[in-house]
Amino acid sequence: MISNRSTINRRWLPLNALRAFEAVGQHLSFTGGASALSVSQSAMSRHVGGLEDLLGKQLFVRDASRLSLTAAGEELLPVVSKCLDRLEQTMNAIRDDEVTGRSFRLHVPPSLLQQLFLPMLRDFRAEHPDIRLDVSSAHVTGLPPTDFDMAIAYDRPNVDDRVTDLLWMVRVAPLCSAETAKASIGKTLEQFLQSQEFLHLKLDGEPRELLWTAYLRQSGLSMPTHGGVAFDTTIAAAQYAMAASGVFLGDVDMFAQEIADGRLVMPYDAVIEDGYGYYLKLHADDLADPAISMFRSWLINRFGQLRPEPSQAAQG
Repeated sequence: MISNRSTINRRWLPLNALRAFEAVGQHLSFTGGASALSVSQSAMSRHVGGLEDLLGKQLFVRDASRLSLTAAGEELLPVVSKCLDRLEQTMNAIRDDEVTGRSFRLHVPPSLLQQLFLPMLRDFRAEHPDIRLDVSSAHVTGLPPTDFDMAIAYDRPNVDDRVTDLLWMVRVAPLCSAETAKASIGKTLEQFLQSQEFLHLKLDGEPRELLWTAYLRQSGLSMPTHGGVAFDTTIAAAQYAMAASGVFLGDVDMFAQEIADGRLVMPYDAVIEDGYGYYLKLHADDLADPAISMFRSWLINRFGQLRPEPSQAAQG
């Protein structure tokens, strides 16, 4: 038996226990984890208990109603999942004679994916056809709940244990259709907004009116913001505004083409930075992977080239 004080090295890595811990952690259930691995619940319990003894730390909080990860468990689970995923991918690639291919997982928020990232992805694939990307997109503020090799996160600036690069700082202004913008003629921004329906972007764990409330406060305006329609993504709010009515806070650079085409109008030159941006995040040890390191540099450079000159107001 290995002493808890001994250095843990690869000769003694308890692989079965790590697999059991990952399965239980993913399901937050010993029963669910046992079913996923087709073993008994008692075997799962013994494996996890042995791993906890080895580490000298509890990995789960067990009570009558639920199972949850401790701080140690939350730290260990994504690392174990990532290592097992990488082993699985590499072994399958070897078996299928695809060892020259490289696949890594990237998360991109939906609006950024549709408005800016897809053309970038096309260019990257043309330049580097041997590197395989698995792109996922889900509405989430900050990092997605599942682990990725790289993730572009929509968030405020923050510090964590990941390498973080700012790709795109959001600059927003009220945007609407050309038809809706006609109501702005002869009115101040405050008068115009008071007569319009607010379209909101929902952020995880925040009031639906957060972004509009912050925008109005920063602009020195005061009015109710509780009405209107809320959407999970900015692209959905934009599509609704173009097809129906209402005003949404849109990134004037992200929607520069729609503004240039007249599909969206910025009736007032009232652009602000709202504190949110798109950040590329990855684990520092992944920079040892040449494909990930190269893609990171490529992406930073492309976003740097993409930033247009400050948008001019499109008068409605």
